[in-house]
Order: sequence, then C-alpha cells, then structure tokens
Amino acid sequence: MYKLILVDDEEDVREGVSQEIDWHSHGYEVVAKAENGREALELVERLRPDVVVTDIKMPFMNGLQLAESIGREYPAIRIIILTGFDEFEYAQKAVKLQIDEYVLKPFSASELMEALDKVKRRMDEEAAHRENVQLLRDSYRKSLPVLREVFLSSLLSRQLVQHDVFSKACEYGIELRSPEYLVAVICVDQPKQEEQQLFLFAVKNIAEEQLNAGKQEGIVFLHEDQVVLLMQTMADDTQRIEVRTQNIADEIRRTIEKYMSITVTIGIGNVVTDVAALPYSYKDARQALDYKSILGCNRMIVINDVEKQASEQIRLDERREHEFVRCIKMGTSAELRTVIDEMFDQMMGVPISIDDYRIFLLEIMTTILKTAHRAEVDMDQLFGGQYHLLQVMTTFTGMEDARGQITEICERIMASISSGRQTTYRRLITQALDYTHTHYHSPDISIHKVCDHLHISLGYFSGIFKKETKTTFVSYLLSLRMEKAKELLRTTDLKSFEVAEKVGYTDPNYFSFSFRKYAGMSAKEYRSQSEQEG
Repeated sequence: MYKLILVDDEEDVREGVSQEIDWHSHGYEVVAKAENGREALELVERLRPDVVVTDIKMPFMNGLQLAESIGREYPAIRIIILTGFDEFEYAQKAVKLQIDEYVLKPFSASELMEALDKVKRRMDEEAAHRENVQLLRDSYRKSLPVLREVFLSSLLSRQLVQHDVFSKACEYGIELRSPEYLVAVICVDQPKQEEQQLFLFAVKNIAEEQLNAGKQEGIVFLHEDQVVLLMQTMADDTQRIEVRTQNIADEIRRTIEKYMSITVTIGIGNVVTDVAALPYSYKDARQALDYKSILGCNRMIVINDVEKQASEQIRLDERREHEFVRCIKMGTSAELRTVIDEMFDQMMGVPISIDDYRIFLLEIMTTILKTAHRAEVDMDQLFGGQYHLLQVMTTFTGMEDARGQITEICERIMASISSGRQTTYRRLITQALDYTHTHYHSPDISIHKVCDHLHISLGYFSGIFKKETKTTFVSYLLSLRMEKAKELLRTTDLKSFEVAEKVGYTDPNYFSFSFRKYAGMSAKEYRSQSEQEG
C-alpha cells in the first residue's frame, strides 16, 4: 500500500476526491490532507509519503514551489500536479521539476485514478526490478571475481570469525578448510610505475600456472599492489607446508625471471592453524620482505630464517579488541561476559610463559583504560581516588580471579558510559531547546540551523530529539511559536500581523492560517475570548 498526501486549498475538492475514490482497491492510503504548500511540506517531512497529489494555485506556497522543495529534499517521492488548462503550459515550462503526471481541471475521479494507476505501475515496476532475483544473480555473477578478491584481501587485513570466513568462502566457491595455512608475498623489484599493474597481473598468472602445474593447494590473489600466495595443507599430504611453500615460491621466482626478465622477492611468513589468524602470517611475510634491504632482491626470504620466533603466543587480536571495546561502550552484560570468556578461554591448554600471561593482561587493562578515557569516564570518581587500574593486576590470585575482577571493572565502566550517554542526550536537547527558544522569532530558524549550531548530523539529532521530547522538531517549533503568539495576544495590544512577525512569520496570512489550525479559532477570536475570561 502506497502512502499518499492530497493537497488542495479548496475543501470541497479535497473531501470530494478523498470520498469518491476507493483508494485501497487501487493500492493507496491517504495518510494526510493539506490546504496549502507549507502545510503539505511539514506533513511530507513527518510522514514521508510515496506520492503527493497537489494543486498549483494555493496560498503561502504554490504547487510548483512545493514540488521543487520535495524534489530537492525527497527525490524518491512521486508528484502529480492538478492544473487548469490555462496553467498547463506554464506548469510544464516552469522550473525543471520531476513531475510524474499532470491532471487537467476540472477532472473526474476516473481521470485522477488513471494518473495514479500509471504512477503506481511505475513504482511497482521499479520495486519488481529491484527485487528481480535473476537480475540480481546476473549482476552478482558479473561482480563475483571482484567480490572474491575483496574477500581474500579481507582475510589479511582484518580479523574475522572462523565461521563467517568459511561461510563466505563457500559462497564464493573457495575451499579454505585446512589444518594449516601459510602466506607468502611476492613483490616486484623496482618496477616502473606505469608498468606496475601490468607486471602484477603477469606475476599473478605465472604463480597460478605454477600452482596448477604442481597440483598444489593454494590461492593466488592481489592485495595492496603485491601478489599474495595463500598455501594450505592437503588432506593426504605428509610433506611439511613450509617446504612445499618454499619450493613453489622459488619455482615462481625463477620462472618470472626467465620469461619476464624482471626479478621478484618473496617473503614467507609463519604457519598458522586457524584461518582467522591469517593476518599474522601475512604480517610475518611482509616483515620478511623488509630484510631485502639487507639481503638483497631476487630471492626468497623466510621469516623463520631471519628472526628468532617465540612460541605461539596468546594475542588480543584486532577482532577481539574491537568487539571488547564495543561491548564496554554499548553492549549488554551478557555480550561483555561472552567476549571476556573468549579472551580467557584461549589461554586454556596453551603452554604460555608467565611473561606472556602478564603482557596479555596488560593489553586487556590498557584497552579498558583507553576506552574509559575516550568515553570521558571519571575513573577516580568511579573507583575512588586511590584506585589505580594497572595496579589491580598485582592482586589477581589466578586466571579465574582475573576474569572475575576484569568483568566487574568493565561492567561498572559500562554503566558509567551508559549514564553519561543519557546525560549527553539531555544536554544536547537542552542546548537545542535553548537555541530554539532564543531564535524562534527568526523566520529562517530550522532543524538544519539547530544542527549546525550543535555541530551534529540531522539524522542523529532527529532521533534523539524525538526520543527525548516525544515529538518532532517541526511540531515543537510550531507549538512554541503558537504559545508565544497566544501570550502576546493575551498581554499586549499588538495587531495580528505584528504578533506574526514577533513569532517568526513573514507572511501574516500564513500565521493566521497556522494559528486557526492550532488553536481552533482565529487570533482575533482568541483575543476576544481571553478578554472576556479576564
């Protein structure tokens, strides 16, 4: 059902049209009626209709001005113009507006409905087009190679959840389930800038050919102007993945030098057993490449050969840290406990040194401190002036005690941030209301002006304003102006047009219209009633 607003300054036209047409059977619902363009624009802002049917000749704002404003702010809304024959040519030649249909006056219900049916068919066709599964599939299929490359790059640049990786890999037709993984990075030595992309493409092709020729389990793709070789362990392969990777990498290097007359240096990282840990192997491979400034180019550099590697360490990786911070700032207690449990569970059954354990706890506590600081949490007030978060680590009696104390600390900070957020909302709304009360008499005050004053976005402000005040800014401003107008009518001898000016209306006629609609009587009648009651 499409939402529709009907705009005409003649009440008999509005009522006649709304009653003569069976709107629901044609797929429409009349959500509001307006008698001038300004009123209609306020309704459009509040109700966001699909279609606006409007007359041209109206007071305060005519139909073409209304159409221009709607087209500028809400381009998706369809507009049908009601116009007399003598206005038709003017309407067509006026501003370059996206008018969907014109209906000439006088018109019958069937003529208007014919125009509405045309508009509905177009909206239906567009909706069907967007939802056409086959078109989406074709478009998706064409985009698949690009999406595949983006996905593979994401494996190296950010920490992902294992389940999500396998799910996406299956969607893109990539087999990633493997006991072990190893990343190698192929870097073209001293390429000419204008030929770099061409060389990368050629190197990628040679690497793929060598993989296929050797029947090796691996994937080749481009990432950050380098060719990446992602090697996997085959199910029935007994040879170590490091040896296989080094052999294929050296073969790729030799083939490139032979057939392309250019040299490449290949960095090889460490083996990882979790697909979600690929960023670490990639980082090691990139680090290995750094050594070409010492060892020279046109070679293969294995990170284990040039750096002494520590045993597998526990890490507060990027994904967990991001999720941890998110939970502290805006999550629930249940989500927070799940994330903390994940962080501590990774230490279970892993042979780690006491130093690694302390460093890991230090990373957690530092993350908590940074999050609290960025959220402007007063830690002294929250925990007491003598409380130092990093010193708390010395009181941990064991892993479970550390888990419990860290959870409690985070929950207290969470509560403080949540409370502070509500305070921030209220402070912003207070500032907005103060600004509105100070400038309501200005004709150009608007929600945009208020947002500029507060330095916040329109969408954010609209959401918190409605949440805190239970009304929209437009409705609040109207109510404020009308109540100020009532006060002036009761307490002064100002004429109606002077009252209008003092509450921000440049058009006294529109003020009279708005006042009557708000108060249920004219300004003159309101003043008379107030004098009698006084």
